[in-house]
Amino acid sequence: MKIKTGDKVKVITGRYKGTIGEVKAVSPAKGKIIVEGVNMIKKSVKPTQANPEGQIVEHEAPIDVSNVMYYDEKAKETCRIGYKVNEDGTKVRVNKKTGKEIKEGKKK
Repeated sequence: MKIKTGDKVKVITGRYKGTIGEVKAVSPAKGKIIVEGVNMIKKSVKPTQANPEGQIVEHEAPIDVSNVMYYDEKAKETCRIGYKVNEDGTKVRVNKKTGKEIKEGKKK
């Protein structure tokens, strides 16, 4: 999967089309990602001893990785991602429009 945790992505289809957000989690086996502020759902939480009232919690649900594109903040546009091997043998991600290297997202 070319999208990594911490990358900025732009939603290209669906109800949240045009929204730019940061990737919070990636699930390569399912082909899904969780983007901050996108695909918000409400879930009812049952009352417990710690929380006798119960409540309705709102959080992000996974979306398919094909519905987003990497967003280059410097160029202010979306782009496709490719791979290139450097002289020292390391494999890096590359912006296909400009040919520049993409720095890794935040590691958690």
